[in-house]
Order: sequence, then structure tokens, then C-alpha cells
Amino acid sequence: MFKPKTEKIKQIHDNDLNKNIIKKVESLFHGKTNVYIDFANVRPWSDKLKWHVSPQRLKQFLDSFDNINSVKFYQGELIGNDFSKNEIKELKECKYDVRTKPVKIMKLSINASSVSSQSPNLLSKFIRKSLLRKYDIETVEYLNGKFTAMNQNGIFEIEDRKCNFDVEIATDMRVDHIKNDIDTFVLWSGDSDFADTIKTLLKDKKSVLLFATAGRVASELSELVSKGLFIFDIRDLRDFICWRKEIKLSPKSTKDPNKGASQL
Repeated sequence: MFKPKTEKIKQIHDNDLNKNIIKKVESLFHGKTNVYIDFANVRPWSDKLKWHVSPQRLKQFLDSFDNINSVKFYQGELIGNDFSKNEIKELKECKYDVRTKPVKIMKLSINASSVSSQSPNLLSKFIRKSLLRKYDIETVEYLNGKFTAMNQNGIFEIEDRKCNFDVEIATDMRVDHIKNDIDTFVLWSGDSDFADTIKTLLKDKKSVLLFATAGRVASELSELVSKGLFIFDIRDLRDFICWRKEIKLSPKSTKDPNKGASQL
């Protein structure tokens, strides 16, 4: 059952359309429910959505459902970075079950001093070969020229950051399935790497929900809809989970209550 955790959530819920959306979510969150948030996957969705998911407001929203057993939040930490450290601290203060590990920082050379202007060798480190083969000589020369310009400005390497939690999330889901008797698994991600885990859960008659947004779900996951996976479009939850300054409450709606939430 949904019991607004804050007064703001109650105000948003009192909008007729939002009431219908919550009824839909309630019908999906049946039994003992666990939530898994792959935030490195969720955060970039803001480019598509044109608004941002607030971890604090998302937790308040999820805490409003009395059958949610655990909300696991996966986020890497930049060691020695105060902003990153404070983000992790704030997540723990929100009472998330936080899973974190150090972000790997890799140094990639962009030194073009010994590279022919027509050679794709340096570009191949950053561009998939299937795309690089489509480039004409002029394009290769232009891009190599950009490397040369960066070198002239004293830049000979760039940093690439990596912190993937796919293994940890998949493991947690399987453990919760085997040991913790979870009925409903709610995954906030659109990564294809979860396909096998979801297949296993569906095969064992578990309810699996993917909370994502259009254009950010791998085809391998979309194909599982026919096997029972439900994909919920988080655009329907905007006012509940976006940054506070981005809330845009609409007037009370008279729309068909069956259209309160959508499957991608």
C-alpha cells in the first residue's frame, strides 16, 4: 500500500493523474519487493528526459510503499574527491543500502606526434572499427588534426573513468532470489548485461520490473517483455522523483485511469 512519506509526495499524489499512476505501481509491487538502482546507468537518462532523478526524492517515493523490503543503490566513489565522498554520505543518510567501490581512472594517450595525418591508428582507440571504416580520408585527417591541436596546447593524455556494477547487481539479485524469498525484483537500469539474470528470475516465476525510459533500454531486455518482464516508463513518475526545482504539476486530470502508466 502507498502511504506518502512526505507532505510534498502527498500533494503530488493528490493530483488525479498521479493517483492513477500510483495505483498502477501498487499493482506491480506485489509481495516482498527489492529495488536495485544502477545509478551510473540512470544518471545519463537526464539527457533524454530533460530532467534529473533525485536520489533523495526517489528514496522518499520508494519508502512510501510499505511492501518494499530493500533499496540497494550502486555508485562508484572517486577516492580523494570530496564531492564524491559527500554523495556517498548523503546516500547512506537517505537509508539506502549503498554498494560502492573505487572508480578506476585510466590514462589514455592522445599523442599524435608519430601518427600520420591519414592514419586511423590513434582514432581506433576511441572509435569502433565498424564506424571508423566508414570515414573518408578527409574525416580522418580532420580528427587527427584535433589531436595535434590538443598536443600543441600541452594535452597528451585524457582520463577515462570506469566503475561497472553489473556483476554485483546480478549477484545480489540472485542471492536475494535464493536466500531472501523476494517476490518482486525492481531494476533501475537498461543494460543488456542483466538479460540472463532476468531470464532466470522469470523462469522461476518471479516478477521482474524494469524502470527505465524510452530509448535507454537494450534490445536484449525489450525482447524479454514477451516472457513476462514489465518495463515501466519513469517519465510517469517525474514529479515524484525529479529535482525539486524541476517539478511541474499539471492540473487535475480526467484521463482514462488505465493510461496512468505506460509500458515502453
